[in-house]
Amino acid sequence: MRKYLFVCVIFHSLNTSAQLQRVVDVASRAGVTQRFLLLHPENAKAAVILFAGGDGGLRMSPDGAIRGVRGNFLVRSRDLFAAQGLAVAVIDAPSDRQSDPHLAGFRQTSEHVADARAAIAWLRQELKLPVWLVGTSRGTQSVAYIATQLTPEDGGPDGIVLTSTILADRQGRPVPDMALERIKVPVLVAHHVQDGCRFCSFSDMPKLTGKLNTVPRTELLTFEGGNNVGDPCEARAYHGYNGIEADVVTKISVWITNPP
Repeated sequence: MRKYLFVCVIFHSLNTSAQLQRVVDVASRAGVTQRFLLLHPENAKAAVILFAGGDGGLRMSPDGAIRGVRGNFLVRSRDLFAAQGLAVAVIDAPSDRQSDPHLAGFRQTSEHVADARAAIAWLRQELKLPVWLVGTSRGTQSVAYIATQLTPEDGGPDGIVLTSTILADRQGRPVPDMALERIKVPVLVAHHVQDGCRFCSFSDMPKLTGKLNTVPRTELLTFEGGNNVGDPCEARAYHGYNGIEADVVTKISVWITNPP
């Protein structure tokens, strides 16, 4: 029987709605646990697992403190997703990847898929909700790959969201080069048209959207404006929807929770 370890239960208020926040460690592989921070608002409509970009190493402590990639778009926007009526799991690197290079070179492996599958299973069992995967930047390489390997019947997600997708990558396989025809769930793509990251140029978007014609439901949401600060591939540039986080999260959440 799979064992689950629950750590640190914290109650606090979010937009006047009671919300449970806790850290969960799920056994995923032999001797390995997968940790995530769970935000569970009342009457949640669906659950989302947020995959950060960069090396994916949140270095999350047992009390939920995040020491790595704190400024990441999804990590810093987790309360916004919860305010939209979504249960939110902010996922860390697994216990055997808690030092450099964390998820670098690991995102497209069977072990990563197994870790994600364990998290999905826990959320489905405990919350009785559909589970979506949401990735940003290099997190899209995790989310897309997992969806090519697992259907919902095999323990995979009910849908995926790709934000600031890796469309070109000299050091690894970008999302358009994956076997996207294997994906059997809805796919939402969100992208800033002014994204200045060389791996995520909006001009390369047809490479991705042209391969999503077999999924049951798909849409491209485009965004403009906001603040563009620092490295164009980092979270405070257009790449990370700096200044327009609420609009991006709202539109993603509506798409997840209000299917046609």
